[in-house]
Amino acid sequence: MQSKTPCLWIIGTFFDALIVIFLFQTVEKEALNGKRTKLKYDMTFDIDMIKKVYERYPERIAAARQIVGKPLTLSEKILYTHLWEGNATQAYERGNSYVDFAPDRVAMQDATAQMALLQFMQAGKTKVAVPSTAHADHLIQAKVGADKDLQEGINKNSEVFNFLSSVCDKYGIGFWKPGAGIIHQVVLENYAFPGGMMIGTDSHTVNAGGLGMVAIGVGGADAVDVMAGMAWELKMPKLIGVKLTGKMNGWTSAKDVILKVAGILTVKGGTGCIVEYFGEGAESLSATGKGTICNMGAEIGATTSTFGYDDSMRRYLAATGRQDVVDAADQIAEHLTGDAEVYANPEQYFDQLIEINLSELTPHLNGPFTPDLATPVAEFRAKAEANGWPLEVEWALIGSCTNSSYEDLSRAASIVEDAVAKGVKPKAILGINPGSEQVKFTAERDGFLDSFRKFENARIFTNACGPCIGQWDREGAEKGEKNSIIHSFNRNFAKRADGNPNTHAFVASPEMVAAVAISGRLDFNPITDTLTNQAGEQVKLDEPKGFELPEKGFAVDDNGYQAPSEDGSSVVVNVSPTSDRLQLLEEFPAWDGKNIEGAKVLIKAFGKCTTDHISMAGPWLKYRGHLDNISNNMLIGAVNAYNMETNKVKNELTGEYGEVPAVQRAYKAAGVPTIVVGDQNYGEGSSREHAAMEPRHLGVKAVLVKSFARIHETNLKKQGMLGITFANEADYDKIQEDDTVNFLDLDQFAPGKQLTLEFVHADGTKDIIMANHTYNDQQIDWFKAGSALNLIKQQEK
Repeated sequence: MQSKTPCLWIIGTFFDALIVIFLFQTVEKEALNGKRTKLKYDMTFDIDMIKKVYERYPERIAAARQIVGKPLTLSEKILYTHLWEGNATQAYERGNSYVDFAPDRVAMQDATAQMALLQFMQAGKTKVAVPSTAHADHLIQAKVGADKDLQEGINKNSEVFNFLSSVCDKYGIGFWKPGAGIIHQVVLENYAFPGGMMIGTDSHTVNAGGLGMVAIGVGGADAVDVMAGMAWELKMPKLIGVKLTGKMNGWTSAKDVILKVAGILTVKGGTGCIVEYFGEGAESLSATGKGTICNMGAEIGATTSTFGYDDSMRRYLAATGRQDVVDAADQIAEHLTGDAEVYANPEQYFDQLIEINLSELTPHLNGPFTPDLATPVAEFRAKAEANGWPLEVEWALIGSCTNSSYEDLSRAASIVEDAVAKGVKPKAILGINPGSEQVKFTAERDGFLDSFRKFENARIFTNACGPCIGQWDREGAEKGEKNSIIHSFNRNFAKRADGNPNTHAFVASPEMVAAVAISGRLDFNPITDTLTNQAGEQVKLDEPKGFELPEKGFAVDDNGYQAPSEDGSSVVVNVSPTSDRLQLLEEFPAWDGKNIEGAKVLIKAFGKCTTDHISMAGPWLKYRGHLDNISNNMLIGAVNAYNMETNKVKNELTGEYGEVPAVQRAYKAAGVPTIVVGDQNYGEGSSREHAAMEPRHLGVKAVLVKSFARIHETNLKKQGMLGITFANEADYDKIQEDDTVNFLDLDQFAPGKQLTLEFVHADGTKDIIMANHTYNDQQIDWFKAGSALNLIKQQEK
């Protein structure tokens, strides 16, 4: 969709202030037996929906068994029970068949919800068709500490928060206010349920696999489809089985499982696959530990990851006030895990099999600049010295949606307490982002936050994403100095945390992050190394210990939830015509049915080009609801293969070099079509559809790459763009900076048919390059209509 400025009235300053006060007021609460403070809305959300899902399970599983004719994995059970058509009538081919599904729910975070809900407003619906929520967690910057940072975030983003509050109220969407917590922790605590299927407008939606869901990150247009009551399409995933044997001990944590898997599969090894964990080792992990593993499955490109229903899930559901879900799940427990035959002979049922002995697994540090560069802690010193990685650490950060649970904080706190007891002062600053208000409130009550405060330079930040997504005002980052940080987050791409391209970020467990914070060095191995305390003595840190769940139960005063109105028809959603934060949308133009001719190469991206490179987060998050403004960051982080610089490309109209967005705007103004050329796994990382909408808005016609990350490829299709791949990857090298590009047979666009592109070089010579694509009939209809949403609107007429 393109953007336009609507003639709507402006919210007055005084009225806006009243809205802010109303939005963030504390809701009524009541005490329950003096143990847990419960809110009146504190109950199992959508229990009737969950029970209906479970009621249809036996019949749909039976139908799937008959069609497939073999034992079923857990992933297959969930997929086949969520077919849009109902009971299975055919077996679907993994990695090939496009399938329509009916997800149970949708979750959105504030940065992506803006564009998703702006699109939903165009769909002509009065209420969402499935339970949906939006979570305000991305727009709060970490700087000083929780209270000041939260208030500053509210002050700066009140317009966006008010928009989200009102649009959620109008369309029947639950809204979790700023400070309530990080979307994926809140979902795990309140909404995830074994055997369910959900989609979310964040790549780490997969975190809900920790409670046995198939939870998949998508772009906003996909969310709009489901919220509008339509089928959601996905290519039937292949299956990777990970058999976990043994049991973790010592300094090893669940985080080390996925750090090890990332090292095995790399950032693209899971693309198009569901990763299913099983075995005695899987059953020994806590539910939040399982969530950590599933969360970072996004970093291997996996469609999602999941675990079978077991006692740890029962314990977690009960502890978070959802015993009724346990009771319902137990009635069909046999269907909420893979068949015994599958796990007994996994090589016969999975497309790829990995086995990890947890008893032998040791702590890992992954990085820098990519989450799949895995190094066991015992080998880290030699590797760091060989590569010139800075070993001294100034900052160590615990939190993000990956590791911010009660268990994570309790284990990290035990290390801090041990260091304090032994007279060791920390060398690095320790930053903490609790995962939710419930986790923070309970951890505060149980003394864990006080444990962290025993380190003078510890910072307790807001229950929000913060540094993990670049929302970190780190002092001195603007100097661009070479340095190292360590964190328990999921991603460590260049510039991601603090905007400094020379910050070497390493991913580790909360336990290892705490240990490194104390030692001040990345090469500290707590298993073997000692520290010098204030008395000059050599001391060794004890192994971490913690609590899977709080012994006194979870507690919270105000969990930050805003329930929508039963009837939102009278709710007015206001967008100011002068806003630089929000902008209503208009349709992208439909394809004219002709071949694209005379196109220029805007940029040939070299090497890794993630969604962070295509559409940066950090300070740009403020424009996520304003398509034209945020388009000014399009591809500014991508490295231009022709000069190895960022944000500097040749304008073929003038012969001069300029910034990528400015050059593309010049092409658009002149009516010159363009293409973007990319490398392997183009668009890996976040689910942000802005990385597809921005080039679409600015007039880019096609993206030609060696390979795509799954979500980004889908987002391009949804927005009516051509996302195509080299039939011969070596042809990437043939494309020259001054080329003119002609599509020779786009007018014959059809499923399974290659496209022929002619690259005319400046000297008059030509190269013919063949391109593959994965468009099916429906996706070609999206392209013809100009976008998937355009097609929805046409069909509604």
